[in-house]
Amino acid sequence: MTSIAAPHEAKPIAITMGDAAGIGPEIIAKAFVTEPVFMRQCVVAGDVAAMRRAMALVTPAGVPAWPVAHISDSRDWQQVPLRCLPVLQVGAPLATVAMGQVSAVAGEFAGRCVVWAAKLALEGEIAALVTAPLHKEALHAAGAPYDEYPGHTEMLQAIAAQHAHVSVAQLPVRMMLANPELRTVLVSIHLSLRDALAAVTHDNVLQSLMITHSAMQQLLGRAPRIAVAGLNPHAGEGGLFGDEEIRTIAPAIAAARVQGCDASGPWAPDTVFMRARARNGKEPEFDVVLAMYHDQGLIPVKYLGVEQGVNVTLGLPLVRTSPDHGTAFDIAGQGRADPASLIAAVRMAQTLAAPAQTPC
Repeated sequence: MTSIAAPHEAKPIAITMGDAAGIGPEIIAKAFVTEPVFMRQCVVAGDVAAMRRAMALVTPAGVPAWPVAHISDSRDWQQVPLRCLPVLQVGAPLATVAMGQVSAVAGEFAGRCVVWAAKLALEGEIAALVTAPLHKEALHAAGAPYDEYPGHTEMLQAIAAQHAHVSVAQLPVRMMLANPELRTVLVSIHLSLRDALAAVTHDNVLQSLMITHSAMQQLLGRAPRIAVAGLNPHAGEGGLFGDEEIRTIAPAIAAARVQGCDASGPWAPDTVFMRARARNGKEPEFDVVLAMYHDQGLIPVKYLGVEQGVNVTLGLPLVRTSPDHGTAFDIAGQGRADPASLIAAVRMAQTLAAPAQTPC
């Protein structure tokens, strides 16, 4: 780890604007207004005009809207006064888009912001990256190169691999979803259920365990207790309901333990998440659950509420977090969106980046 930076060397956290037709701009604006001191170290990678519209939207009638400052360099963030929102304009200005509608224009700009900010992070110009929601259909409609990626995770993985001059396969990443009560990491992300089942291999489970161990050790300052969920009902019940636990998952856990990983299981997936849940001040049995596929791991976390949920990409050579919700086209442009998950994502990014910078 690098030493803690001096105040004049502190780097900002960049928040990508997300899809301009969704709630991204307004939750960013609302986060700055509701938490001005905490958000002081953040800059927005997006469009100045779109952020001015968002700021006007979240400002009560009769109250002056915060000014939105156009900055040309990430290093200029400290020159922006408190209660002024700094925006790094990403390329040409964005044309006005209709709220709540899929737009290739908005999709292209959202993708452009992610690529631009990720490169700043990889070059060490920003401390961390927080991504506001983009719309997968709009991203696909934008065409190449954005239509190659199902979402943020895969796009950031490809950008980081290209930067490191390695193949995507040589830079494995995993998704972690976390809130104050529960953390889960996924063996696979955006795959059909049939393909996700095929992805439960010894190597994928072992790799997931080691990525989780490394990332959580940095976050907690100690070796994490990792519970591994089974794939089948009752974790296979000794092979009665499937033998993936015996053939694949248990051997991967054993191999991870040899490498110093505090992993256990496979546990019955219908109860293990309760055992890892922190509530009423009670210490959970586990720090994180490794789930075998997307919905197995995300449904428990999202059921507890998306307001404080944070998506973290593990395995990248940069810190990236995001809110635990989408673009919410149904309420976009109404000023009703809750910024709590975005604020939680900034807080998580700040924690993960802390060893290399001065806290806010």
